[in-house]
Order: sequence, then structure tokens, then C-alpha cells
Amino acid sequence: MAKKTAEGELVVARNRKARHDYLIEDTYEAGLALMGTEVKALRMGRASLVDGYAIFYGDELWLEGVHIPEYVQGTWTNHTPRRRRKLLLHRAELDKIATKVQGSGRTIVPLSLYFKNGRVKVEIATATGKKAYDKRHALRERQDQRETARAVSDSYKRRG
Repeated sequence: MAKKTAEGELVVARNRKARHDYLIEDTYEAGLALMGTEVKALRMGRASLVDGYAIFYGDELWLEGVHIPEYVQGTWTNHTPRRRRKLLLHRAELDKIATKVQGSGRTIVPLSLYFKNGRVKVEIATATGKKAYDKRHALRERQDQRETARAVSDSYKRRG
């Protein structure tokens, strides 16, 4: 189900796996060109960003692989769940992203999908893929932080 953040944004979906698989460099907020039934399905809090990525076709940026399920009450006007969707960004932002991604081993991944002031927005990021040992290192660091926090809280409990 969708969750409201402190800024009043209604978050529909997050791609937590992206932060594990990629080293996130720059993030951008983009609008999405959607059909009516897609917006209704998103208002129900249903979407998946796991396999999503963005790619340039000509000089436009398109979001692919994002799954927005069909609207339950929809009729013949329903959308296809994994269709290509246009990302709405300013030309300067598009040019900046294009130069970063061009021939550098970087990719564009969606991080979250949310409503802001009644409009659907997607947070995208330019990212570099992590190697397996980088992922293991990050997991080990998180585990060490958890253990130290647990030890500190245990020592406070013993005192009191």
C-alpha cells in the first residue's frame, strides 16, 4: 500500500534493490506521461520498479520494465502493464544525463515512484553497477553497524 512521507508525498513504490546493486551518483525528479488507468492503478498503491531502467531513444528519455498492473475496474481502455513510458524532464537535465551515461558504463535506474501535488513523479538516478565484492563489503558494514548499536543498547540496559 502507498505510504505518505514527511513532505506530503504519497510513495507508491521503491526500488530498494537498486541501492544494493548500484552505486548511486546523481538523482533527478521526473514526471511521467501516463494513461488514466495507470494513474488509477497507482492510486491503489500498486507498482513494481525492480526490473525498471531508463533509456534514450533519440533525444527523449523513456522508462522501461516498470510494472504497473492493469486497473481492476478498467475496460477495453486498460493499459498494458509493462509498456514504455516517457519521462518528462527539462532539456538541460536530459542533456546532462545523456553526457553522463554516454559510453561510461553508467545506467539510469528508477529509485521511487510517488505522487507529489497530485502528479505522478519518479526519482531516477545515474548509477554504476557494483561488483559482487562491493555488495558483500556493504552488507558486512551494515552488519557491523547493527552489532555495535546492539552492544551499545545492551550496555545502557545493564546500567539502568
